[in-house]
Amino acid sequence: MTVSAIIPTLNEETTLAEVIARCKPFVDEVLVIDGHSMDRTAEVARSNGARLELDDQKGKGAAMRRAATLARGDIFVFIDADGSHVPEDIPRLVEPILRGEADHVTASRMTGGSSELHGGFDEFLRLTGSSFITACINARYKVRLSDSQNGFRAIKKDVFLSLGLTSNSTTIEQEMIMRTIARGYRMAEIPSHEYLRKGGVSKVHVFKLWHKYAASLIRGLLL
Repeated sequence: MTVSAIIPTLNEETTLAEVIARCKPFVDEVLVIDGHSMDRTAEVARSNGARLELDDQKGKGAAMRRAATLARGDIFVFIDADGSHVPEDIPRLVEPILRGEADHVTASRMTGGSSELHGGFDEFLRLTGSSFITACINARYKVRLSDSQNGFRAIKKDVFLSLGLTSNSTTIEQEMIMRTIARGYRMAEIPSHEYLRKGGVSKVHVFKLWHKYAASLIRGLLL
């Protein structure tokens, strides 16, 4: 099975080259799906050997869905462009899929550790909200997951395309998990550390998005 690394970007010129280079040894293609960045992100992607496609500027979830129609691999690995994820963990992410033991594998910051989820009130709210959502998913679907929000994950192409995802924002991560389980596919997790972003600024604003996470969770629990 072939593997595509899919990297959603929006103004990530300072970190993208390193992420592409570290992904390349473990995948068959690197696809950068860009949100019409105003910096050199597109140039960096092309000059470092990645395929570049533009999204429709509706958000990360919409970008991921568009990328899924363009990527060539049998397995998608979604990874952030900010340098917080560990590309060297890609083989461990795809291994349960290759062994026929899982259809969707997430990297867990709760078991692998995080340098981003501690230290301030914003981090406290993110950690608390993430843990609450994960607990609700576990209770509803009788599973034992530790992290429902991490953007670093692997999933079979045909499974992703069958989920009927609708989220345009970062809520797509929890939506992917709930729909995967609801449709009878197999989930798995591996521990992977999350580091502080190495450049740029975060596009996730908890106070602006909390209602979207709540609405997505309610819809998912009713599947």
